[in-house]
Amino acid sequence: MTRPHVKPPLALAAATLLAGGALTSCSSSDTAEGPAKSWSNVQINAVSRATTGAGVAATTSMRTNGALETVALDLATGKKLWAAPATMAGRLPGMGVQAPAMVETGRGQGVVVAVDPAGTAPKTTRIKATVVARDARTGKQKWARPIESTFGPQRCGPYVCLSENTSLKTARLVVLDPQTGKIQWQLPGIAEVEWSDPANVVLLRLASHPVLESHSLKTGKVVWQLPIEQALGEGVDLSGGWSFGATGDKLVGYVAPYTNPDTKQTSTFGLFSVRLDDGVVDWMRPSVVRVYPSGNPAFAPVVRPVDEQGQYGGFARLDGETGRVLGQITPTQVPGSGWWLAFPPSMDTLGFLKHDAAGSAFDLKSGEPSAVKGTTGWSFCATDPRPLALPGVTPGFYAIAALCEFDLATGKRTSASSAPPAWFTGGQDGWRLWRDEKGGLHAVNDGTATTPGMYG
Repeated sequence: MTRPHVKPPLALAAATLLAGGALTSCSSSDTAEGPAKSWSNVQINAVSRATTGAGVAATTSMRTNGALETVALDLATGKKLWAAPATMAGRLPGMGVQAPAMVETGRGQGVVVAVDPAGTAPKTTRIKATVVARDARTGKQKWARPIESTFGPQRCGPYVCLSENTSLKTARLVVLDPQTGKIQWQLPGIAEVEWSDPANVVLLRLASHPVLESHSLKTGKVVWQLPIEQALGEGVDLSGGWSFGATGDKLVGYVAPYTNPDTKQTSTFGLFSVRLDDGVVDWMRPSVVRVYPSGNPAFAPVVRPVDEQGQYGGFARLDGETGRVLGQITPTQVPGSGWWLAFPPSMDTLGFLKHDAAGSAFDLKSGEPSAVKGTTGWSFCATDPRPLALPGVTPGFYAIAALCEFDLATGKRTSASSAPPAWFTGGQDGWRLWRDEKGGLHAVNDGTATTPGMYG
């Protein structure tokens, strides 16, 4: 079996500091701007992304003793509906904590699928956990599936896609009915869902020569295949990490560089776009690295080119639809060191944040320097994240990062309590959800179009 590749920690892109402090009760309120509805629930410590569907939001939360649990919240109010023990069995630290899979089943109903501790699973040496599906609103169990190891369940159209036996030669992906857990079809090897609609799913099949594959959800039949090396060139190694996102009729992927410690050779990397209907490469930008924080590869990506000698160029904001450069600054404009990137909600300004000191900023459209007085930008709240203290789990898991707003002229946080930008949170049916640096979950329904956020 080929060695599985996983998403390693992308510096601060998948991490944030878990701060302590008193927890207050959840609340629901109207924003001052009018009809947008918002809520906050700081009684939980969310450590994964949140998924939504059927009027419910679900996340993986960490209790004060380090134990994980699946938490379901009412999407309209933020009120906690139910919680159940959760675990990770076979997931690798670089992938971060998995979110529950949320699948709508019709008539306003849905199921939440998550990985539970083994419980009453058969006492065999290979059964380490149980994948459980529950009614999204009541938490009532619908079915359970004992497993040896998994990267976690994912929604794939109207079904559940589940990687199984990921640490064994018998690794496979199974596609399950969300109501019954019955297998619809399966594939050998390890695969991850990158996009789906009611009819098809696009999988990234993880191998030494990774492939994107579109399958019919009803039959499992292959619709199209695209070797990643056909898009970016030979020498792709997913050990550096990857990320995908879709807007419109295109899937945009990013493969990060990986330097082999033995050969010192750096793998092929960059961005590329694939048409969802036929798998044809629409555009590509090889030898660019994605920067953090920034938008999803398909929505407001910001990159830096890297030359053959490994030297970084300037910064460029790309159009996810076409791959064209919308704005850039040159390498000579990049300030020295000790800065963190910061962007406003519109992402038309590139800010270099220096904590507790004056930073600098550039107009991304013109490439010219702009005044920092009165300019704010969103950047990572914490630059020294700590791994989660999860007992009995391989060390190295981090919570999803949080963004804070900073004044570029002073390098200090602003006192504003506004929501992070849409390029960070993404949007789902008008709702935007995000985690603060203490793990509280927040949401606003401001009518944002359905778009991918930084984490997909």
